[in-house]
Amino acid sequence: MYKINLNSDLGEGAAFDAQIIPLISSANIACGFHAGDSAMMNKTIKLCVDSSVSFGAHPGYPDKENFGRTNMDVTPEQVYEFTLYQLGAIDAFAKANGAKLQHVKPHGAMYNMAAKNRALSDAIVKAIKDYDSGLILLALSGSQMVEAAKANGLKYACEVFADRAYEADGTLRARSLEGSMITDENEAIARVLRMVKEGKVKAYTGEDISIEAHSVCVHGDGEKALKFVEELRKAFEQNNIQIVDLEEAIK
Repeated sequence: MYKINLNSDLGEGAAFDAQIIPLISSANIACGFHAGDSAMMNKTIKLCVDSSVSFGAHPGYPDKENFGRTNMDVTPEQVYEFTLYQLGAIDAFAKANGAKLQHVKPHGAMYNMAAKNRALSDAIVKAIKDYDSGLILLALSGSQMVEAAKANGLKYACEVFADRAYEADGTLRARSLEGSMITDENEAIARVLRMVKEGKVKAYTGEDISIEAHSVCVHGDGEKALKFVEELRKAFEQNNIQIVDLEEAIK
């Protein structure tokens, strides 16, 4: 029996959060910097609590205009402060709803820059440890974030993507480049099954690369996403892959 966590980025203003949440095992909730606001955080946490779905913080750069997807000239100190600030914001709503944060997954440009930059990764890990050392860092498989978590004794989970192309070095192909998104649903599912069962994925340039998969991200921002999650769940069941909580996935 294989195990995988199924996560989705939510609380970002999409219309389908309520339908997606019961189908996943972890929700990453925007903390107001790249998307979302106080009302959306509160509402999304309530939806997670009602469906017994674990949730975590999804901190990003203060860049709502570009949905947090534009690289910014930031220092490690700023990234530490951005992360810590957003953890405090979302945790207030978690506590008010009698719930607890389980993990932290950086968003967009913060995620992709930290994946390659150890100083930014160390800043994220330090913010998490200073806030709550029991939290899990959800980070790109093989990235500098994973290395920083290992070096600092922080729990981590390696994330893979159903609908994104990979470069030969294991990083995600930039959205601005051709072929960055996997648009064929069947191809995306086949790639995920292989990542979970074989620990391999075909890079954009054609070669197989190794990958560790504790959690797979599915994007919940469209009607097609609902169908995709349902099909992915069906494929997991047919391939003896159990959908589990993040804590269980990293055991």
